[in-house]
Amino acid sequence: MKHFRSLITVEIPHLRRYARALVRNPEEADDLVQACLEKALERSAQWDASKRLRPWLFRILHNHFVSSVRRRDRENRFQSHYPETDGIPANQEYSADLERVHDAVSQLPADQRDALLLVAVSGLSYEEASFTLSVPVGTVRSRLSRARENLRVEINSGSLGNVSEEGGL
Repeated sequence: MKHFRSLITVEIPHLRRYARALVRNPEEADDLVQACLEKALERSAQWDASKRLRPWLFRILHNHFVSSVRRRDRENRFQSHYPETDGIPANQEYSADLERVHDAVSQLPADQRDALLLVAVSGLSYEEASFTLSVPVGTVRSRLSRARENLRVEINSGSLGNVSEEGGL
């Protein structure tokens, strides 16, 4: 169990980054990561040690996120799952462009956004993202392609200012 805990500890920054991209709220993201870690520890025996831990943890986090969104919808709370962050707008052009990219990503359909975040941002392989999202690899590739094209169109429309297409997405 000690070894498993140390393996999980290494993955926490990656889980936080993915959670923050999903919910765009640091407190909610930390709650999501904590719930993920609790479930992972409870179910540590279910992890196949011959496979990478990160995709398994991302799957737990993603499934918990989807469940919480569904729960909110059932309770008829029409809150956005991607609330705007409260803060002072950045004065730097780069920060403003980055925020616009963030907004453009959050406007993508959920299936495209999830594929993009897992592969392009979190660095998972197509197979690992497929496992995380419980969909075939071809579906991940298709969603990722559509997400990239939608962002390209948004960037080329001029609404994202100086953001270059070479930004890695």
